[in-house]
Amino acid sequence: MTTENRITRLPRIYESDRAAEAAAVTPWASGAVSELITGAASCAPYLHGLILKEHAWLEGALADPEAALAHTLAQTRALTGGDVAAGTRQGKRRVALLSALCDLGGIWALENVTGALSDLADAATHVALRAEVAREIAKGKLPGQVEADIETCGGMVALAMGKHGAHELNYSSDIDLICLFDQDRFEASDQMDARAAFIRATRRAMTTLSEPTGDGYVFRTDLRLRPNPSTTPVCFAMEAAERYYESVGRTWERAAFIKARPAAGDIHAGSRFLDDLSPFVWRRHLDFAAIEEIHDLRRKIRDHKGLGGDFHLEGHNVKLGQGGIREIEFFAQTRQLIAGGRDRELRERGTITALAKLAQKAWIDAKTAQVLSDDYRAHRELEHRLQMMRDQQTHSLPTTPDEFDRLAALMGTDTDTLRADVAQRTERVDAMTEAFFAPTTAPSPQVKRENDFAQITAEWHTYPCLRSERAQTIFDRLKPALFSRLEKLDNPVETLTHLDGFMRGLPAGVQLFSLFDANPPLVDLLLDVASTAPHLARYLSQNSGVLDAVIGGDFFSPWPGVAGLTAALGAQLEAAQDDYEKKLDLSRRWSKEWHFRVGVHHLRDLIGADEAGRQYCDIARACVAALYPQVVAEFARKHGPPPGLGAMVLAMGSLGAGRLTAASDLDMIVIYNADGVEASDGRRPLPARTYYSRLTQALITAMTTQTAEGKLYEVDMRLRPSGNQGPVATSLQSFERYQRDEAWVWEHLALTRATPVAGDDALVVAVEKVRASVLGAPKDDAHVRHETNAMRLRLSEVKPGDRWDPKNGAGRMMDIELIAETAALLSATMDSDVYAQIAAGQRAGWFTDEEAATLGETYRLMWRMQSGARLLTGEKLDPDTIGAGGRGFLARSTGTASLDALADLAATQAAQAAKVIDLVLDRPFGAP
Repeated sequence: MTTENRITRLPRIYESDRAAEAAAVTPWASGAVSELITGAASCAPYLHGLILKEHAWLEGALADPEAALAHTLAQTRALTGGDVAAGTRQGKRRVALLSALCDLGGIWALENVTGALSDLADAATHVALRAEVAREIAKGKLPGQVEADIETCGGMVALAMGKHGAHELNYSSDIDLICLFDQDRFEASDQMDARAAFIRATRRAMTTLSEPTGDGYVFRTDLRLRPNPSTTPVCFAMEAAERYYESVGRTWERAAFIKARPAAGDIHAGSRFLDDLSPFVWRRHLDFAAIEEIHDLRRKIRDHKGLGGDFHLEGHNVKLGQGGIREIEFFAQTRQLIAGGRDRELRERGTITALAKLAQKAWIDAKTAQVLSDDYRAHRELEHRLQMMRDQQTHSLPTTPDEFDRLAALMGTDTDTLRADVAQRTERVDAMTEAFFAPTTAPSPQVKRENDFAQITAEWHTYPCLRSERAQTIFDRLKPALFSRLEKLDNPVETLTHLDGFMRGLPAGVQLFSLFDANPPLVDLLLDVASTAPHLARYLSQNSGVLDAVIGGDFFSPWPGVAGLTAALGAQLEAAQDDYEKKLDLSRRWSKEWHFRVGVHHLRDLIGADEAGRQYCDIARACVAALYPQVVAEFARKHGPPPGLGAMVLAMGSLGAGRLTAASDLDMIVIYNADGVEASDGRRPLPARTYYSRLTQALITAMTTQTAEGKLYEVDMRLRPSGNQGPVATSLQSFERYQRDEAWVWEHLALTRATPVAGDDALVVAVEKVRASVLGAPKDDAHVRHETNAMRLRLSEVKPGDRWDPKNGAGRMMDIELIAETAALLSATMDSDVYAQIAAGQRAGWFTDEEAATLGETYRLMWRMQSGARLLTGEKLDPDTIGAGGRGFLARSTGTASLDALADLAATQAAQAAKVIDLVLDRPFGAP
């Protein structure tokens, strides 16, 4: 049977332009196959992108989907070494696209779709772990393990939990894993070394799977289902895990292990562990106490997620909300826990198979099993379509009519039918599952919450934004939806407190409230920001115009890079013609919009801290590159064109290194080449040296002056030759002479982070030649290391840092940046990025592989703390001021369970990094 004949349903066209683009790249498709492809592309921007990228592969894949899946999985399982990161991402793209089309067209049943995604997760996890364990074995870090042990990952296993374990993986889902190793493969004296190696391998493998690259990501990973995740390492011994579960394991952990399955690594050892754990999961007696415990867990989830209260279709969470997916899963799992200890046949991992088996064993009636199974499939298919639209890990129904229409089109139905079906199904599931549990009556928090709300909002009518009658009228329309959304949040009162700061700072309200009234998703965005990052909310109150960018259509488009940003800003500035003040205002508005985008993307976990740092830097570099020629043109109107060969801007510090936070200033140097020309030729000519000094001041003013749109950036020029004692602009000849004959070691270290960002191309080449010459000149290795140590001592005295300071202190950001710069200087590399500089030291043999990994991993953790703190507070991290949302964001961003766990991890890794730096600076360069 052909694929076309297997198609039983089709999405409808929603965006004809996307459909046409998909049709153009798939001319081989016809009939229902073409309708499937174009319909999917028109409704789901994520699938549209995949089709454009994988259209050549797709032709053969759709000819035989099962063979294409098997081939892709085989290719993924064969990946080794350096091919793993890119190869697993290609496999993810292809399986995601194939499974989506087979799902949308009814070619595959739900079980085939979730099974394909789960099989890919198994394969990707295995090859990622295998590659990292192979590295540890090759370095001799896993005692007694040899090449033949690589395929079983030296005795390590990744247990798939949750839907992954049940082969029910979501379309866009985390994979929940518990990583363990078989301690019996190692002598007692070697077990700590093995544990350390497996921890390193696990961390690197999880980074391989979850870190976004130019090819996307494979799967977000979550290791927090392991025992006591705030205190235990990411991989530990099976024996220790067994002791934990046997002594203090809880009912929810028992329920979690119903679905547990060895997915990667040593499958045999993982199966043996689960067999040994069976008495913990499956009690011999009929465990009716599990009903109340599971109900209590249900209630806690609802309270934590703000999912209680009346049912509303808009924004309803089809996974955790009433009548949702989790309700059906709990319904089945509770009965399994009750009776599974005595009846092994009830120990099914899959929800639908468990319902069938429970009906067969008369624990539920056949009709209930059938209805819940059908509703479970329908819920899951709805969940998949919510996720495949934009590859977002969402379970919430749309909040706007347009998005409901898009979802209905993707499902091949009309919006009214979709809404009715979902509402009826949700009510039916809620009725069938709620009656089983015996809920305890708890005092309603509603009355207290209303009093808390009223207390916070009592003064709102006095705020500038609500003083006009029109503003009050519009806001009164917004208030019910606003408060309804607040009720659904984890911490509504805390969020409302932050929202109060936003309201207080608004200079006016009519325009903004009208914008919210016409675009309800912006209210969700505002509450998202307020609940997590009060600093960003305050910023938004003073710069509410950035919301225009959110509804402009490009807010979630792919990142354009520094070249695209420079071109976009440059075009806007050119359009302002000769209005210099307007250009300064334009640059500020433009920068704010892009800054806000990066902040929101970071806050919503669409990008990580490293990517946010690069994007903030791209924005800053684009601002300098686009604004510099405008400053030169304006300056030349009075004083003539730049004399000689012009000038260039050399980025230093974090700007040069390619990573900034939301609150960074810019370190720069201006270098010029008058080429023997003594003065400019204009209405008011200036001597060359004076010309370039004043031009530099004009550039600083253009960046820092307070216009109607605020400042662009703070600028620091102190890294120029002779610092504050030298001229603000330096001639090429003076720069070269100073760097060659007079510069201190710290200035050469600073030069390793320099990057040209604007100015004359020929001069950029000349400056880079000087930099290469200086960095490549012979160095007194001992003197450089001595001076670096002296700098570390001075920094520790001036800025000792503390528990919450990721930047200052031994083994933290500045310390690691300093040793990375030293490695770059001694190895004569031109790379300015800290990770590349560490790699240069590693290639030169100065850092061992393990030392380089320690420095890189520690810096990444500290950067995530620093980037998160600047986003949340605008300054140093203060755990008492960021609120529960901010604490949750930092925990997610750093992969820790709490702020205390984060501080402990930071202290531990900083101590390890400081020890590495001490060792490295005590040895000659290139001698590990």
